[in-house]
Amino acid sequence: MSYVNCNLCPRQCGVDRAAGEVGFCGCPGEAVVAKTMLHMWEEPVLAGSGGSGAIFFGGCTLGCTYCQNSAISRRPVGTVMDAAALRREMESLIARGAENIDLVTPTQYLPTVLEALAEPLPVPVVYNCGGYERPETLEMLRGKVDIFLPDLKYADNTLAQTLSGAGDYFETALAAIEKMVALTGPVQWQGERLVKGTVIRHLILPGHVENSLKVLDAIGDRFGKKVLVSLMRQYTPMPGMQPPLDRPITPEEYDSVLSWMFLNDLNGFTQEETAAQKTYIPDF
Repeated sequence: MSYVNCNLCPRQCGVDRAAGEVGFCGCPGEAVVAKTMLHMWEEPVLAGSGGSGAIFFGGCTLGCTYCQNSAISRRPVGTVMDAAALRREMESLIARGAENIDLVTPTQYLPTVLEALAEPLPVPVVYNCGGYERPETLEMLRGKVDIFLPDLKYADNTLAQTLSGAGDYFETALAAIEKMVALTGPVQWQGERLVKGTVIRHLILPGHVENSLKVLDAIGDRFGKKVLVSLMRQYTPMPGMQPPLDRPITPEEYDSVLSWMFLNDLNGFTQEETAAQKTYIPDF
């Protein structure tokens, strides 16, 4: 895998990013880090008391219209880092008490990330992504990532195309998550901390409960108790969104999806209503 003839994500643009060409993500042939922080608002089994050592990368291989990190995801905003600098950031976060290293939207910079992870870290490595991944790319992470934290955003590909520009999202993400589960194996705990496994996140979108129900059905059918599910009610409307995405989800919408999660007998986590606040969005 390299930045030459880039095929890191499912879009497989084939551009030579090392020579300055850009594909869908618009990212250069070097890692761009938008922010590093001790992130206290990840799932408690990840963040613990010390927080996740979050490294937010600039740019994204999806184009979600409602992205709460749009300040850094729409274009590659941040500081250019080579593998040595990225490694120093990881070690600095660990020295500050990070319970893990949380790589947020890293796929477009995987060659640099892999080099930075050449030597094992003393804490788990979390691969935090939108779920739109290639199994062939994920294979490169074998033995380097302990916890995969993908989204499963859509079971409706028409909705996926409209909101994220990815009309093949559902089947692509399912294949990717199957690869993640194969790489991590079953969920493993150390006390109250998750140290290995796959956690699938699903953000409930206002007005699209049916999509959420189908996502949970798919998780139940394909993965069952091999994974944990993080059901998120934190949708926060960004400026300029059109109905129904211009409002938070309602309690009735959340309750109906939560009930479906229980009916599918899925293990995992839920969120309090207070999670849907802009104060929980990192300041980029």
